[in-house]
Amino acid sequence: MTHLKTRRVPPRVQWQLEQQGVHPLLARIYAARGIQTRSELDYDLKALIPPAQLTHAGEAAVLLADAIEAQARILIVADYDCDGATACAVGVRALRAMAGDSGAAIDYLVPNRFTYGYGLSPEIVDLAATLNPDLLVTVDNGIASIAGVARANELGIATLITDHHLPADELPTADCIVNPNQPGCDFPSKCIAGVGVMFYVMLALRAELRERGWFAQETGIKEPNLGALLDLVALGTVADVVRLDRNNRILVNQGLKRMREGRMNPGIRALFRAAGRDPAKAGSMDLGFMIGPRLNAAGRLADMSLGIEALITDDDARAINIAQQLDTLNRERKDIESGMQEQALVHLESIDDAEGPAIALFDPEWHQGVIGILASRIKDKRHRPVFAFARGDTETADGEIKGSGRSIPGLHLRDALDLISKRAPGLLKRFGGHAMAAGATIMEVDFARFRELFAQIADELLSPADLTRTLETDGSLEASYFSIQTARLLEDEVWGQGFPAPLFEDEFVVENQRILKEKHLKLRLRRGELRIDAIQFNFSASPGTTIRAAYRLAVNEYNGVQSPQLMIEYIHNRDAL
Repeated sequence: MTHLKTRRVPPRVQWQLEQQGVHPLLARIYAARGIQTRSELDYDLKALIPPAQLTHAGEAAVLLADAIEAQARILIVADYDCDGATACAVGVRALRAMAGDSGAAIDYLVPNRFTYGYGLSPEIVDLAATLNPDLLVTVDNGIASIAGVARANELGIATLITDHHLPADELPTADCIVNPNQPGCDFPSKCIAGVGVMFYVMLALRAELRERGWFAQETGIKEPNLGALLDLVALGTVADVVRLDRNNRILVNQGLKRMREGRMNPGIRALFRAAGRDPAKAGSMDLGFMIGPRLNAAGRLADMSLGIEALITDDDARAINIAQQLDTLNRERKDIESGMQEQALVHLESIDDAEGPAIALFDPEWHQGVIGILASRIKDKRHRPVFAFARGDTETADGEIKGSGRSIPGLHLRDALDLISKRAPGLLKRFGGHAMAAGATIMEVDFARFRELFAQIADELLSPADLTRTLETDGSLEASYFSIQTARLLEDEVWGQGFPAPLFEDEFVVENQRILKEKHLKLRLRRGELRIDAIQFNFSASPGTTIRAAYRLAVNEYNGVQSPQLMIEYIHNRDAL
């Protein structure tokens, strides 16, 4: 069951925002999201939290500057998702620009996750060692890589960890760790993405090299404009679904601004082209649902180095060629995911407690690169915490299955896994993650035990209210705002996790309905004198003649004609009352 709840709008705050020049509709929406003054909507780069406030960013800068001056070999060890790929690209581009032709060598390694797993493992360190690096720099991983860092220490390879994931009780003995979530770090933006952390380290490095007089006429090395990397930072931040606090909104806003102005890296431009989207109208939704998935497809089905190459090349033709390959992989990913969803629904029908507090699914035929998306889809359908498991690499897994989990508000997924590990020592071979997303590796023979414990812990931690899906809306949208201008106004703002895009709710009369491609519902709606088209993707049931709908206002473009359209997220059939 889904419950619609209207966000509370403090009238005085809304009035103050209007008096400060904020558009009346935006004033209402922002007031409901905790914005108090217009200054909080100032997304100028000068408003960013200074890099000096990020613990050990200065030490990381010294480590990197010393390595560049010593003409060392720096190897970035990347992660296989969009955040990791963009963080790697930021590091490669910035370090190469700052090293110039000094003799320092900057390269990257992104191991196949199906073979090597996640993080800086000893096996990955051994693989990296074949490239003879002097310094390993992790991006979007490494905070849990205790054994991997120990192996690097054995081999005499220095390590710099840049990460944003939650640490365990023990930290790796790296030369330097930059992570806003490590103990003792007072950096205010705890939800910064991995790419954001790396961007901050590059800002600190540039300041350190500037202090050393590195960017001088005699060296021939120009000080780089790191703002040119903000399109990468924006993409990784939105795609990783981190909470968009003010600092993250600044990074995303600045990246989107560059995209709209046509000032973007060739790979980003090529990905927009492959997705059939116009970067001049770029918005958060484009990054999260169009560009990000195409980049992620490489890490899910093939090798994320393909995605990283798209982001670090300056050759437009090469970028376009890679973007087309990524688009093909994304289509393949969608086909695989569709088949897995059908199988998952069959599994759910056969599980007696499918409507219990949590769901765990496993199928030996599933593709481990897509189980995260599958878990997310089932979570959205059932509003339950979900873990989906698939077999690991048959050559190396030795009976292991790998799971990806997605949660709902009320259940911190990593904490739940920690409880499982304490109640059943040895059951979890490896685990880690965040509140809303996590991963775990278990033996296939232990799946039933995991499912039982997962449901048990969810039952203890979740209240009945948590198990009812609640959609927060911004209430009714005035008829005068059903326009292209209003839709563009909303699209131009920065929205995302923790700062959700406007969602409205109203009652409509259904004048016409038809099904598109056997899964989408196209509607013609009326509210008073107003008539407007609407669409609901992947609908589950046809509406009656009167509905209450939760919807977003968007622009539909067809045969060169633009018109306002409602994107429906939820329909309640009023005829059924």
